[in-house]
Amino acid sequence: MLAQRINTALRPVPGWVIYPLALIPLLLLVWQTFSGALGVDPVKAIEHRLGEVALQLLVAGLAITPLRWATGVSLIRYRRAVGLMAFLYVGLHLATWLLLDIQLRWAEIGADLLKRPYIMLGMLGFAVMIPLALTSNNASIRRLGPAGWARLHKLTYVAALAGALHFLLLVKAWPLEPMLYLGGVIALLAVRAIRNGRRAVARTA
Repeated sequence: MLAQRINTALRPVPGWVIYPLALIPLLLLVWQTFSGALGVDPVKAIEHRLGEVALQLLVAGLAITPLRWATGVSLIRYRRAVGLMAFLYVGLHLATWLLLDIQLRWAEIGADLLKRPYIMLGMLGFAVMIPLALTSNNASIRRLGPAGWARLHKLTYVAALAGALHFLLLVKAWPLEPMLYLGGVIALLAVRAIRNGRRAVARTA
C-alpha cells in the first residue's frame, strides 16, 4: 500500500526536522526585509506574512489526524513541532504588531481591543496557545496523564478557529484566501465531530 510505503520512508526522519523547515519562511522574510522587497509598508507586510504562516501551521497540525484516518499516512510524530512553530509565528506576529506597528501605545492598543473584534480573536488565539506550548513535552504528558493532556490540547481547535476568523475579519471583505482557511478549519473540525459522534453511537449500540 502507498500509505505503508510513505510511513516506512518517513520512519527514519526525526520530528525535529520540522523546526529548520518551518524557519525557512522566517529567514526569507528577514532577507526580504533587508533587501527592500516588502513594498511601501514593510511592517504590515511582515505582520501579515507572520500571521499567515502561523495559520498555515495551525491548519497543517489540525490536518494530521484526519489525514491518518483517511489515508493511513501517519505524521503524528511531527505534530508537536508543527504546533510549537505555529506558536512561534503567532508570537512574532503579535510582537510585530505591538512593537513595530502600534509601537506600544497602550491607550491605542486598549481602544483597538474594544473596537476591533479581529484583534480580540487574535489575542484569544494566542492566549489559548500558551498552555499548549508549555505542555508540549513528555514531562507534561506524564504529569497530566494522556487523557488530561489530550483534553487540554483540544484548545488547538479554538486557536485555529480564532486564527481563521481573525484573518477573515482583518481584511474587511470576503476575498477567497481567508475564506478558504476558515472553510478548511471548519471542515477539519467537522470531520472530528462526525467521527467522534459515530464512535459514541457505536459504544452505546
